[in-house]
Amino acid sequence: MEYRPFGRLGWQVGEVGYGMWGIAGGEGGWTGADDATGAESLRESVERGVNFFDTAWIYGRGHSEEMLGKLLAEYRDRRLYVATKIPPKDRAWPSTRQSRLADVFPEDHILEYTYKSLENLGTDSVDLLQFHVWEDAWADDERWQEPVRRLKDEGVVGGIGISVNRWEPWNVLKALDTGLIDAVQVIYNIFDQAPEDELFAACRERGVAVIARVPFDEGTLTGTLTHDTVWPEDDWRGSYFVPENLHASVDRAEALKAVLPPGTTLPEIALRFILQHPDVATVIPGMRSIRHVHANTAVSGAAPLPADLMATLRTHRWDRVPTAWSQ
Repeated sequence: MEYRPFGRLGWQVGEVGYGMWGIAGGEGGWTGADDATGAESLRESVERGVNFFDTAWIYGRGHSEEMLGKLLAEYRDRRLYVATKIPPKDRAWPSTRQSRLADVFPEDHILEYTYKSLENLGTDSVDLLQFHVWEDAWADDERWQEPVRRLKDEGVVGGIGISVNRWEPWNVLKALDTGLIDAVQVIYNIFDQAPEDELFAACRERGVAVIARVPFDEGTLTGTLTHDTVWPEDDWRGSYFVPENLHASVDRAEALKAVLPPGTTLPEIALRFILQHPDVATVIPGMRSIRHVHANTAVSGAAPLPADLMATLRTHRWDRVPTAWSQ
């Protein structure tokens, strides 16, 4: 595993981290998860050098955090970095321009879920506490600033982050100017290249770490989806990959497969594309099996993609705007 600096916080984190939504199961999540396989995958990731784990209370309503807590207890001799997220009080993903801070992140809610997460994790502090949705109209509001300052001053959290709404990488730039944000988690992949336009430079100038999430476009960039793919009724992907999205996504993935160098896979190239950008501190693919752990961590330290291939991949940029199904 190769390691990169995590912005001004100075941590050295594995360039391939672990996104923990997929292994949590539960309402509104991904079906097919089981704790035994998830625990094995987590352990194997540590053995292969992964040291950054991204979870959230909403992933299994605390279950993902509990799974991570067991891992932390098992590997007390390793420095593992933990990032979790406060859910919006109104349970609306994403927030919208009409969302009010008082309804989404009031002070008592911020504090309540910080300590719920600590209880689930079995720790007295957490490295990175993130807001799970965000509206930049809230940036200068003391009602969120004061409690996060206090949590940092008291050593309860090491850093504060924002998980940016899907396809809105601009919707965090004002918050960066407060000086309170240490990390930004944003969708960045071969299709979603928009964070390069403004966000990455803004983070670089302020020493804010970039966490690249959704590297496989919720599964499209694994190359395994087809026009006929269906999910169980209670699987989140079924509500995201409505026909309008599924068909367009599969067509674009098929076009990408046609330009892959011999002997490579689409997931491999997807991760290498992301890690080629020096402003990315870590990428957090979901890894629901040991096979996924092996494949994804093997990308760390790979040679840069050739310039002509990068130029070709850039032509597959797909600029999208939030819709009723994009969540």
